[in-house]
Amino acid sequence: MITRRAFQTVQQALTRQAAVALIGPRQVGKTTLAQDIADGTDALYLDLESRADRDKLADPALFLSAYEDRLVILDEIHRVPEVFQELRGLIDKGRRTGNRTGRFLILGSASMDLLRQSGESLAGRIEYVALNPFDVLEAAPDGDALRRLWVRGGFPDSFLATSDGDSLAFRQDFIRTYLERDVPQFGRRIPAETLERLWTMLAHNQGGLLNASRLASGLSITAPTVTSYIDLLADLLLVRRLTPFHANVGKRLTKSPKVYVRDSGLVHALLGLEDYNDIAGHPVVGPSWEGFVIETLLAVAPPRTRASFYRTAAGAEIDLLLEMPGKGGLWAMEIKHGLSAKPTKGFHNARDDLNPARAFVVTAGEESYPIADDVEAIGLRAMAELIAGG
Repeated sequence: MITRRAFQTVQQALTRQAAVALIGPRQVGKTTLAQDIADGTDALYLDLESRADRDKLADPALFLSAYEDRLVILDEIHRVPEVFQELRGLIDKGRRTGNRTGRFLILGSASMDLLRQSGESLAGRIEYVALNPFDVLEAAPDGDALRRLWVRGGFPDSFLATSDGDSLAFRQDFIRTYLERDVPQFGRRIPAETLERLWTMLAHNQGGLLNASRLASGLSITAPTVTSYIDLLADLLLVRRLTPFHANVGKRLTKSPKVYVRDSGLVHALLGLEDYNDIAGHPVVGPSWEGFVIETLLAVAPPRTRASFYRTAAGAEIDLLLEMPGKGGLWAMEIKHGLSAKPTKGFHNARDDLNPARAFVVTAGEESYPIADDVEAIGLRAMAELIAGG
C-alpha cells in the first residue's frame, strides 16, 4: 500500500529535477512506489540486486543513452556506485538538448552513503525525497488504528499483517535480515550478535541520553566502536539521534543527544513485546510512545525543519522543539502517554527559559483544549494535522 501523498511527492520532484533520490529503510515501500510510477510513465526499471540488470550497466553511458526519452529507475544503486559519475554526463547532455527533468529515479537504503556519493557527482542535479514508514495521517483515521500503528510500527507488511503475531514475526525477520545480510553488504564487518545486543540495549533505553562508555562496557568493546555502530544504524535510517537545543540562557545544558530506535514496532520486536497488553506493562511504554510521537511529527513536518530537545541540569525539559520554516518561531512539546495532560514543572521552567511561540502537551487522547496560559493539550493526530497543514 503506497499512499497518495508519497506518490505525488516523488512525481512533483521529478518535474523539478533531472534526478530524484528516494531514500528510506528496507521494506518501507520504495520499490513498490517506484514500480507504480514506472507503470504510469513507461519507465525503465533496473533492479541492481539482479546480476542481469547490473550487467546491463557494464558500460552505463552506452546503455542509458538509449533511454534518453524515458524515466530510468535504478533500484539498490549502492550495488553499482560508479554509475553516479556517468549520470552526471547524461544529465548535462540532456540539459543541452532540452531534456532537463525526470531522467532518473534512484533508490537507496543507506542515507549517508547515498547522499555522499550522489552529492559529489550530481550536485545541483538531484533532489532527495525521504520515504518514511506509515504515519498517523496516512494509516490511523481512528484511535484503534493509531494504537495498532504504534504497536506494530509503520512498515507496511508489519502494519497490514493479519495478526499481531504475524506482524511480530515480520519484524523479527526484518531485524535478522539487516544483521546477517544488509550490514555486511554495506561493507561493515560487525559481529551480528554484538550489533543485535547494541540495538536491543538502545530499545531498552529508548529516548535516553547517549552514553557510549556505558554501552561499551556492557558490550566489551570501546566507546568509539559503539559510536561507529550507532552511526551505521543512523545511516541505515533505523536510529535517530535527537540533538540538544543550544541557547544562551545562562544555564547548564545537556550536551549529549537522545537516541531513539526510529520505528516503534522495531522497539517492541527487539524487546519481544507482541501486543498492546505486553507493551502496557513494560517500562518502555512511555519512552516508546515518545519516540513514536517524535517520528510521526517529523514525518509530516515541512522540509528544513530543525528538531531538538531541551534539558538543563536543574531539571527544565522540553521533549521536542521544532523550528519550522514559515511557522513563526519555536514550537515546544511535552509528550505524555495517557490521557492526563498536566505539564510538568520542568516544562514550565523550560518555557520560561526559551519563550516558545507555541506550546503543547501531546497526549494519547483525541481532545484538544487549553490547560495553562499559552499551553494546549492536543492529541497526536490533531498535532500532526496542525504541523502538516499550517
